[in-house]
Parts: sequence; C-alpha cells; structure tokens
Amino acid sequence: MSSGKILVAQGGGPTAVINQSLVGVVLEARRFRNVTRVYGAMHGVRGIVDEDFVDLTQETSHNLELVGMTPSSALGSTRDKPDLAYCHKIFEVLRAHEIEHFFYIGGNDSSDTVRIVSLEAQKAGYPLRCIHIPKTIDNDLVGNDHTPGFPSAARFVAQAFAGANLDNAALPGVYVGVVMGRHAGFLTAAAALGKKFPDDGPHLIYLPERTFVIEKFLADVKATYERYGRCVIAVSEGIHDASGAAIASLLSSEVERDAHGNVQLSGTGALADLLCDEIKSKLGIKRVRGDTFGYLQRSFIGCVSDVDQREAREVGEKAVQFAMWGDRDGSVSIKRTGYYSVDYELVPLDEVAGKTRVMEDVFISESGTDVTDAFRLYLRPLLGSGMPDAFRLRPAPVEKILNKK
Repeated sequence: MSSGKILVAQGGGPTAVINQSLVGVVLEARRFRNVTRVYGAMHGVRGIVDEDFVDLTQETSHNLELVGMTPSSALGSTRDKPDLAYCHKIFEVLRAHEIEHFFYIGGNDSSDTVRIVSLEAQKAGYPLRCIHIPKTIDNDLVGNDHTPGFPSAARFVAQAFAGANLDNAALPGVYVGVVMGRHAGFLTAAAALGKKFPDDGPHLIYLPERTFVIEKFLADVKATYERYGRCVIAVSEGIHDASGAAIASLLSSEVERDAHGNVQLSGTGALADLLCDEIKSKLGIKRVRGDTFGYLQRSFIGCVSDVDQREAREVGEKAVQFAMWGDRDGSVSIKRTGYYSVDYELVPLDEVAGKTRVMEDVFISESGTDVTDAFRLYLRPLLGSGMPDAFRLRPAPVEKILNKK
C-alpha cells in the first residue's frame, strides 16, 4: 500500500526566490488525493541523514504564501557534496520513513545527488520518484534557458552598477565591483543592463569565460580613464589566467580554500582590493575604490524579479506534476518560447548532473570586455517589471566672467 509521503529539501546557496519553489511543491502536492504527508528536511541532505524533518502538511496556505515571498532558504541549506556512501545513507533514511517522492531544490551538485539517490533506489527495487528542481544565481545549469534565482540576482547587480555609475560620475575615479560567478559570467554580465547613456559604466566587464591578463587589464583601464575621465569595472570573482589559476590566488599571498578545496572566492574582498592596488601602483590613479557584492546579491530583499518569482513557483508545481503523472525521474528544465514565454520539460538527470554551463560566445563581445546586444535581449525580460531608470541634467552653461580664456 502506498504511504503517500513526500520529502522536499533545499541545497546550495540561497536565492531570493527558492522558497517559491518550496511552496510550489507543498501547495501543488495538496491537490493530489494520494498525498498524505509533505515533509521538509532541515538543512538539505545533512538534515536527511540526521532525520531532521518537519511536517509541512501542517503549514497554513497563507503562511506558505508569505514564506514564498521571503528570500533565502526557509528550510535551511547545506554545502555538503554527497558521495556514493552519503547518498546511500540518504536512500536508507528515505526508505525507513516510507518516502515515495523526493524533491531536491538546488544547482549542479544537488542534481547529481538526486541522480545517485535515484540509482540507489533502482538497485534496491524501491519505488522512489526523484525530481531535481533547478536553482542557482550563477545560471550555470545545462539544459535550461535560465535558472530560477538568477533573474533576481541579475536585477540586483544591474541596479547596483547603475547606482555605482551615478556615484562614479559625480566623483570621478576608478570603481571595481566584484560579482559572484566561479565558472560562469552571467551574473557579472548583468551589470551591463544598468547602462542608459553611451558613456555610462560599467565600461569594462571581465568574465571567467575569457582569460584574464593583468597587463591587458591595466591597459584597458588606462585607455578608458583617459577617454572618459573615469572608469567603472565589473569583474567576476572567477577570473583566471591562461593556466586556469584564479587571479585572486595569484595576486594574494594568503589563499583561503572552501570545504571542497576550491579557492575561496565569495565572502572575501581580496580580489577587489588586489585589483585596486594594481591600478593605483601601476597607473598612478589616486581615486580607486572597490566593492565585493558577496552574499548581498543572493537574497537581497525588495529587489526581486516578478518573472523570477512566478517561474520559481511554477518549477515547483511542475515537479510535482511530473512526479505524479510521469513514470521517470528527472530534472525540471525551463525552455524559452517566443519573445518571452517559457515552457517546462523533465530532462534526464544525466543531462544535468555535475555539468556546468558557461556563457555562450554569442553573448560576449569580440573585445572580451563587454556583452553583446544578444545578451541584453536575452536578459532584459528576465529582470521583470518596474526596473528603475536614471536621468541627467541638460546643462545650459553660463558665460564666465573672471575665468575667461
């Protein structure tokens, strides 16, 4: 006899809309008469192996709607990257609790976890439906036009650079803003959507899809500064040299690494400081400032794309529908149709798990320091409605009296 139990969890970095996917799963599951319980695992896969569950069946629809509008991961998250042994423990817990449907909201690593757990269930002959629900601000999941979480983070980046540009125009100098993105530059590229006038920043954009050469960087900054009297720069945290070594590790004497052995890029202002020091010392420009957006761009409240909210909810709903009406495991995928509309497909887990999408060449300018109109057309509808605008005075000069030349 079917238990009718569902488990949903959230993994990886939080986003502004990941809770919409969670709520989409819970509310859509309530529409199916065979569902008896919807459990949530606290802190992702770590909560599963620790059997740290909460009963979401008891949540009111009203409170769920409020949670859906709230950024970050309501169930908590984890950076655990499960191997086969870890995934076997996950499966054993799911079987012990008679879970029949497993939904995991996350990025690349999360999709791989779902794939392995699915295989463990198949080997054991246990009827477990496993569905991966996409989420990542990096926009680096293959098989998707874009990924929930990215549009809202991109909206933040575009608006932040629009503001930084206004500040830089008032007090000219060089400004360096470092944006998240270890392998994919989509989020850094979003800075270009903050431009209104031809001389607006960011004047230079550096992405991990292109090799970073410090001498070329300094020459670009010098030329831009001489042309405009100022320079606004967007830099991905993942920029690297020809060997693939992170620039942050090459310029820094002390390198911090994360739990997976990767050079720590997020949550540190080292790269911005190092690039600013290079500009000051090599170019002799005095007013040089740097910011690291860090975790601000992930769950910034009040700066959320309505398109992103809607689609994040819908991927959660579609995940339940695919699970209840389908006969296979998979990952929910967003496909763009028309100028702007989307459809949803369930793609095989093998096509998504452990793979990384990077920006396509058609989105990057020949110079490698800007984006193309194709990227602007791709991103603009994702940012949602109500994007703020900036305007300038149309100064009418008054004739000088004492300082005539």
